[in-house]
Amino acid sequence: MKKFANGLVDLLRKFVRRETGVAAVEFALIVPVMLSVYLGCSEAAALLTADRKVQSVAGAVGDLVARSNKMITEAQIKDYFEAAKSIMVPYDVSPLVQTVTAVSVSNDRKATVIWSVRYTGGTLLKTVPEHTVGSAYKLPAEMIDIASGQTVIAAETSYGYTPLLGMVFKNEMDLRRSALFMPRFGGTITFN
Repeated sequence: MKKFANGLVDLLRKFVRRETGVAAVEFALIVPVMLSVYLGCSEAAALLTADRKVQSVAGAVGDLVARSNKMITEAQIKDYFEAAKSIMVPYDVSPLVQTVTAVSVSNDRKATVIWSVRYTGGTLLKTVPEHTVGSAYKLPAEMIDIASGQTVIAAETSYGYTPLLGMVFKNEMDLRRSALFMPRFGGTITFN
């Protein structure tokens, strides 16, 4: 029995000293960690790209509306919304919601909604529940200082981002961006 125990101890010592197969074991231990890091970075990069595209949509639509000379028609604004959807390629555009609001800033620093439209799912909505005509609109203090006695075009975009693989980020994320512009030709831009 003692011989068997000594033989077993010798065998264990040889096993511990052997270096063959160490690389395979280390590789097997590190692969799941490295794969998780790689997938996490890929998911984060896709999320950041989608977020930048959402910001670009808000900026493009707001800028186009702000370039209108005193008036914008329903057909024009619908074309702007449709064109801005192409910015989101290759992402699915169905969760994209675009809103443009004209805000009047009085000399006593009160911002009120003149008109607001929303574009979602290929449909133009001429009333936006959270931006009804005549209601207050929250603008940054700096914008109120700049636009006192004038009009501001506020473009808002929201997008329900669904993760590519759903392994690192599991739930849909609501991306929201906005952009503020002053009409290029001054005055108020009316919507017909």
